[in-house]
Amino acid sequence: MGATMRLFDKAAYGMEEVLVDGVPRDIADAKMVAQRMGIEHCVLDYQEEFRTQVLDPFCRCYEQGQTPNPCIRCNRHLKFAGMLRAAEANGCQYVATGHYARRTRSGDRWLLQKSVDRDKDQSYFLYNMNQHFLSHFQLPLGELTKKEVREIAEEQHFVTARKRDSQDICFVPDGDYVSFLQKHTGLVSEHGTYVNQKGEVLGEHKGHIHYTIGQRRGLELAMGHRVYVTGKDVEQNLVYIGENADLFAPALEATDLNFIACDGLPSAIRCTAKIRHSRFEAACTAEQIDENTLSVRFDQPQRAISPGQAVVLYDGDTVIGGGTITRAVSKAE
Repeated sequence: MGATMRLFDKAAYGMEEVLVDGVPRDIADAKMVAQRMGIEHCVLDYQEEFRTQVLDPFCRCYEQGQTPNPCIRCNRHLKFAGMLRAAEANGCQYVATGHYARRTRSGDRWLLQKSVDRDKDQSYFLYNMNQHFLSHFQLPLGELTKKEVREIAEEQHFVTARKRDSQDICFVPDGDYVSFLQKHTGLVSEHGTYVNQKGEVLGEHKGHIHYTIGQRRGLELAMGHRVYVTGKDVEQNLVYIGENADLFAPALEATDLNFIACDGLPSAIRCTAKIRHSRFEAACTAEQIDENTLSVRFDQPQRAISPGQAVVLYDGDTVIGGGTITRAVSKAE
């Protein structure tokens, strides 16, 4: 059977919602694909879970001065846990998803690996999977390229064959996350102060929620050269401004850990790590400091390490595990 999650009401946030016979276009498309395959289709109303597990934490993260990754939370709480509950309730053993990643078996352990299509690989977003989820999930697109998937859809005359790729953040399709925050929470962004690395005042900003680590555009500062957001002090509503060189850090710490290829790291390991989805992984040494703290020290300093984002460890194609970045470690530490 086919299942589509209904996550939020776009119209309630002033977003365009294309309807087909009174239902959102994505749901109508999925229903048509299911009909073409000759299988049942259902809609799972997870709007309340999406609000509490994804939207509310997304907003809190920005209010705390961090940069969240809502797709990872959505995968963990809805696409994994929620979909598996629905599958079991309907007598299904497995859930097949459209993620570009691979599930393999090594001895008595399931492994998560990168997709064959490196340009579409989504293993970074799936590091929160565990052995239970992996035993019940199938990832059929992991062995295919996007081009091959579209060709199969064309051959099967699916209405979605030429559908455009989905947005990274479905509820902020235009990238204006500040407007979403204000609509969802009623937050009023108070103006604050730009300061340099020495704490000297440079000017006034629109409120810390408008800025992310590494940002260059939209600062409205006449410095005579390129400057970047290098940090934030939420309590004092300060936004730190510096040079590109100030964005590089040799290490990070992370929490909220999850491991797939092992139960934990009993000792330091050599591996590679990604600090955001769009970044190639970098060589590093990873060490688990305690039950819920990971230290990652890079061979070469990394740019714009952002608290709230995920760090994911890899051994070649295999996802070791990962966690949520809590801080970038300075050169002096």
